[in-house]
Amino acid sequence: MSVENIITERLILIPFTYKIAKELIEGKLEILKDIGLNIHPCWPDVDTIETLPKIIRNLETVEEPTGFGSWIISKKDGMYGIGDAGYKSKPNKKGEIDIGYSLTESERKKGYAIEVAKALTNWAFSNEEVKAITASCALNNIPSARILEKLGMHQVSQDNEMMYWRIENNY
Repeated sequence: MSVENIITERLILIPFTYKIAKELIEGKLEILKDIGLNIHPCWPDVDTIETLPKIIRNLETVEEPTGFGSWIISKKDGMYGIGDAGYKSKPNKKGEIDIGYSLTESERKKGYAIEVAKALTNWAFSNEEVKAITASCALNNIPSARILEKLGMHQVSQDNEMMYWRIENNY
């Protein structure tokens, strides 16, 4: 399954490949130029670097990106990475996938997270095996909760630390 970039009004989402993730974790930023991105001093940031081992483990189990993994978030204006987003794995037996996203601090509060979340939700729901998308965020992460609400998700539960969200595929 070859996965195409997702293009939104202001962003391009590029699926991580094993090679991209491996070179970024080794500090080899030149790989970004190979995929048409400019190197930016704020990305990859600490959050992305900490996520790269998980991205690499997931990519080791597939021959090529499936779309149900991680994506680089790039601004069209300037063509540089500003974060990453995606799914933790392929749909489970119930057809559920869990979405997550992270933007560099300097690019938050500009509407990019909702733009990314909508694009990834539309992409996922275009796959008939996806029945629902779930998400979680810390109780004190009000901006993330607002994004999930704008996405049409409903809070289904919470514990002492986290809120849990869900949206059904009604396409």
